[in-house]
Amino acid sequence: MKTRSDKIKELPLIKWDLLIIGGGITGAGIALDAASRGLKTALIEKNDFASGTSSKSTKLVHGGLRYLKQLEFALVSEVGRERAIVHKNAPHLVIPEKMLMPLVKGGTYGRLSSSLGLEVYDILANVRKEDRRHMLSKEETLAVEPLLNEATLLGSGYYSEYRTDDARLTIELIKAAQRKGAVCLNYCEVKSLMHEDSKIIGISALDHIGGTAMNIQSTFIVNACGPWVDHIRAMNNSLTKKRLHLTKGVHIVLPHDKLPVKNSIYFDVPDGRMIFTIPRGRTTYIGTTDTDYKGDLERVLTTREDAQYLINAVNSTFPGISLFISDIESSWAGIRPLIHQGGKSASEISRKDEIFEAPDGLISIAGGKLTGYRKMAEKTVDLVIKRFDKPDEKRFGPCTTRHIPLTEDPLWNEEEVGYYKGAISRKISELGLMDYYAGYLVANYGKQTELIVGLMNDFGDAQPEEALIRAELKFCAEHEMVCSSTDFFDRRTGRLSFDIDRVNRFKGVIIDDLAQYLDWSEQQKMTDRNLLDQKMSDVTVFQADSV
Repeated sequence: MKTRSDKIKELPLIKWDLLIIGGGITGAGIALDAASRGLKTALIEKNDFASGTSSKSTKLVHGGLRYLKQLEFALVSEVGRERAIVHKNAPHLVIPEKMLMPLVKGGTYGRLSSSLGLEVYDILANVRKEDRRHMLSKEETLAVEPLLNEATLLGSGYYSEYRTDDARLTIELIKAAQRKGAVCLNYCEVKSLMHEDSKIIGISALDHIGGTAMNIQSTFIVNACGPWVDHIRAMNNSLTKKRLHLTKGVHIVLPHDKLPVKNSIYFDVPDGRMIFTIPRGRTTYIGTTDTDYKGDLERVLTTREDAQYLINAVNSTFPGISLFISDIESSWAGIRPLIHQGGKSASEISRKDEIFEAPDGLISIAGGKLTGYRKMAEKTVDLVIKRFDKPDEKRFGPCTTRHIPLTEDPLWNEEEVGYYKGAISRKISELGLMDYYAGYLVANYGKQTELIVGLMNDFGDAQPEEALIRAELKFCAEHEMVCSSTDFFDRRTGRLSFDIDRVNRFKGVIIDDLAQYLDWSEQQKMTDRNLLDQKMSDVTVFQADSV
């Protein structure tokens, strides 16, 4: 935040090689790729980084097992390779996760087809030898997951995925892009497109924090706005032929003792779909739905019908479990920006990405998966470089993002992550903090954890938990462009989803500290508190579906 005014002054003064509209995982990946190749790169996002789809996924960097059923072999192969790359570049943030797929009477997969499918999946996704699938008998399955329904269970497949925090992954990509020279700004919205001789040459934008209007010029502009891609395309009347098909995916979060699964499970539900239950710390989360969406993109809500669908799915699969909507602690609802395919339902539409080029030169990219963000970025920047005049081509290098760590001082492998987590555990236990926080901090921040633990000294009079959360806020305000308490509790720390009790407990002191860092008036503090309270209500109170 200390450099925000400098960024706002710089954006209109430079003619950029590439301006990216959209600060989700796709835009962030493009910014890192372009800046690392030598393009003068800028990125603007009208809300907070990762505030749309990129903080609302199932939080798995997965190989797309279900796409085998749709015979999308190339997609499975590509995302399988890509998840190995992002795991290598951020092993603290992209963590191996064993997944259990129960085989049930009348289910999606039989024993033979699932065994063959998982073996093909291992090959296509280039799964490490130690993580490759193995099949379990009914008895072996119940031994590892006794909550499953013995009456319908036939056995299971045990295979490997990777879990992550999608918003944290996006934030680290933004920071990595800035280290390579990109200028990235949140809360800066495109108001119109600028043209000269029928070609796009820039945008008019508004900074929502300070109210500054500016014109930003760029040789090329990429529209990577996720669900808002068609809104930008409508600005230059290029919204023809292919359009987005928006679908909603909802997840609910429960206390782990309400659904004490020992494994992440990918299971059949009565309507023929498959969903996940994933244990995460003190919680278990469940998702996802897949329904057409035509509502407000700025405020996507979990309805009572969404929540009840997921509750019913769990109750029908785990006979010893009896969940109610009142058991839900939190939730999130996100929009998938898919490419429309006539005659196909929400669940049947391909997750492939596609690039659209408008007559005025605007480049738009949509579709795709979290796992494939790096490859989407590479294809987009390759296209941009091809559009430059040939004499300019020589100054841009090849794509190197497969080798760029996502943090400045990286942990290089799983063993180093484990060793570092142990060292942090010992350090924070001396400060009076539970061991849980070691895993949380290292998974969120990697080696940046040491900076945060060091900042706890600035709050020496506070109890350990308060000192820690205030130290996190100070770190995020200084290094991650936090502009509101919702930025902090949602996108930077994940507490809005996975630890909402502590949001309630500490929101007062966090808003007070943030007001000091950002020089807020009492009115600004009240506005921020109201926005956080509204967001907390949105994720915990489920209204009837009106759409």
